Amino acid sequence: MYETAKMYENDLIQFAQDLVKIKSYTGQEGDIAKFIERKMNELDYDEVYIDDLGNVIGVIGSGPTKILFDSHIDTVQVNDAEAWTYGPFDGTIVDGRLYGRGSVDMKSAVAATVYAGHVINKMGYAEGKTVYISTSVMEEDYDGEPVSYLCEKSNIEPDFAIICEPSSMKLAMGHKGRALIKVSVKGVSAHGSAPEKGDNAIYKMSEIIKRVEMLGQLMMSKPGEKGSLALTKIESEAVSINAIPPVCNIYLDRRLILGEDYDFISKEMETLLKGIEASWEVYDVTGQSWTGEEITLHSFMSAWEISEEHRLSKACISAYDEVFECKPTQIKWDFCTNAVATCKAGIPTIGIGPGNDKLAHMVDENCSVNEIKDAFKFYVNLVNKL
Repeated sequence: MYETAKMYENDLIQFAQDLVKIKSYTGQEGDIAKFIERKMNELDYDEVYIDDLGNVIGVIGSGPTKILFDSHIDTVQVNDAEAWTYGPFDGTIVDGRLYGRGSVDMKSAVAATVYAGHVINKMGYAEGKTVYISTSVMEEDYDGEPVSYLCEKSNIEPDFAIICEPSSMKLAMGHKGRALIKVSVKGVSAHGSAPEKGDNAIYKMSEIIKRVEMLGQLMMSKPGEKGSLALTKIESEAVSINAIPPVCNIYLDRRLILGEDYDFISKEMETLLKGIEASWEVYDVTGQSWTGEEITLHSFMSAWEISEEHRLSKACISAYDEVFECKPTQIKWDFCTNAVATCKAGIPTIGIGPGNDKLAHMVDENCSVNEIKDAFKFYVNLVNKL
């Protein structure tokens, strides 16, 4: 396997560079999707298609054991190109590191999985299996929904899912969940010159803001794994800048640990808003994909984890040990991924991918070339172990 994999390493890294060079902001992934589709066809996938949302799916084999590898192809935007040492869309390699937007999050993983699919086929590792290489869209703003879409619309029912988000090639055994909550307070509008005739919604919201800050600080003071709470946006509605606002909204980013389900959060919000005339809701956001298809995210995504004793975990540990001659470091991601979709569907899921997640979304985002090669070899061997 190693000799065969080594034959493709230069092509793999060139492909990763080419992916970085293609701008693919969320909802604008058409060019990169078609580029990946062509590459998969060049690499003799058994089936390649783009679904109605714009996800690219490559299929190897047709056996009963079904394995899904997912990497998203959208990136956050670049609004500070002048601050980058190397152009964010140049795909420059310096000192063994690939620079550019998406090099970490997560085009290096896309390249590794696409080439892994080819070698899996070439080596015969897909015998008795069906391997799906998913390069999904719109993850940055719609965590999980694109993968739910591709599984439901294409009738894909994986036995195992590998989410290839950056982990510095450590084994991610789970991650925190996330809820985005909108809190609203209503008042009464009046002219700014006569504030006593109105009821200022911003003033009414101020007590809630104090409580949010106190609760967030309390969470962070707890030992061990903990959830978090942060106010991330505040807005008011008024007929003009000279009018008392009758509506004030705040948005809360609530990170969830295991056990913090919807009922738990409902009780927490009741306590937070007690004695104040206010309402809250989980925030829904709707967007349009590059194909014109609409997608809606209900912004409540549960935490998840997988046992070290699970068959998928054992296969990952064995595959890693065989390739690198050591056991993988185990972690839990503190951010959300498309795993929220696979775990919600009851699919055993684990995460591992090239790149340091702390460099994602940053100026001079960059990924180790060696880690891209390592991920490629690991993904190939994992299918062999499953």
